[in-house]
Amino acid sequence: MITLLAGCEQNTFQQPPPPKVDVALPVQRSITRFLDATGNTAPIKSVDLVARVQGFLETINYQDGTFQKEGTTLFTIEPETYKLKLEQAQAAEAGAQASLKQAESDFRRQSDLVSRQAVSQATLENSTSARDNAQANLQQAQASTRIAEVNYGYTKVAAPFDGIVTAHLVSIGELVGVASPTQLASIVALDPIYVNFTVSEQDVLRIRAEAARQGITVAELRQLPLEVALQTEDGFPHHGKLDYLAPTITQSTGTLSVRGILPNPDRTLLPGNFVRVRVPYDQQKDALLVPDTALGSDQSGRYVLVVNGENVVAQRKVQTGALEAGGLRVIESGLKPDDRVVVAGLLRVIPGEKVDPQLQKIESPTASAK
Repeated sequence: MITLLAGCEQNTFQQPPPPKVDVALPVQRSITRFLDATGNTAPIKSVDLVARVQGFLETINYQDGTFQKEGTTLFTIEPETYKLKLEQAQAAEAGAQASLKQAESDFRRQSDLVSRQAVSQATLENSTSARDNAQANLQQAQASTRIAEVNYGYTKVAAPFDGIVTAHLVSIGELVGVASPTQLASIVALDPIYVNFTVSEQDVLRIRAEAARQGITVAELRQLPLEVALQTEDGFPHHGKLDYLAPTITQSTGTLSVRGILPNPDRTLLPGNFVRVRVPYDQQKDALLVPDTALGSDQSGRYVLVVNGENVVAQRKVQTGALEAGGLRVIESGLKPDDRVVVAGLLRVIPGEKVDPQLQKIESPTASAK
């Protein structure tokens, strides 16, 4: 019996060793704060080319979908008819000038005769009336000539600016401009190009508060740089600047309309593209970052697990920011630079229990890796 009791005393329970977990200090580095949004590209200029005079379309002088320089003639509409009308108006103007010259000569002669009392005052009044009518007829003839010149100019439809001209909508020999202006094609400018997007009211208030803290004016906000990327592009390869901020917030959506402008020399961006947009608005030194995988969440928000000086695990509530390159998440508040954050083995730890921390180093990617 004594032997059996001794054997039981040797089989007492022993506490298992604390689990090993990887811990690391938060990365400290300077970060740029961005406003992220999605938007759509839009042409800076887009015009419908229309026939402003009536006539038969004689020529189409471009290939559909090609780039055309400003001033290039794209269509001609029966120019000979309007050239003859211009010559007719010019001839009428020349006749009106001759009539005015004769009326002025007669007026001067009658004025001299009246001063010598050789003719009656009524004769001078008739001469004055004839001169005034000749002047009015000349002005009318000059206006008719100008109208004829304008209409003759309209027989050539030219590119109003550099841009891509769409497919023509009418054919040679077709009668255009009969009842109303006939659309012939459209021209679209692609360089530079607009990017339209919206910003939430909360972001507007946050950015304005940050601008006020830094002493940045609204005019300077309109000059902030802009970065744009297509959905299939890595990073943000297209760069421009803000161009317009709406003066009011749309009540129905609670957003502010914003527009940017950026160069597009290779015409990579086309009007209507769905794009990712970000606007850098602040720089922060010594920001704290941890791997995004080290974060957990519950009903009260995001948290990390930290190991204190006694190697006891504790849950720490944190406020998170943007996800940076390399999968590192910015921690806005709730974490200190010397906190040891559990970065691996999270499923093996329980808050309030001891662990065996294995200090690791978080690799911080360079800025070029963004």
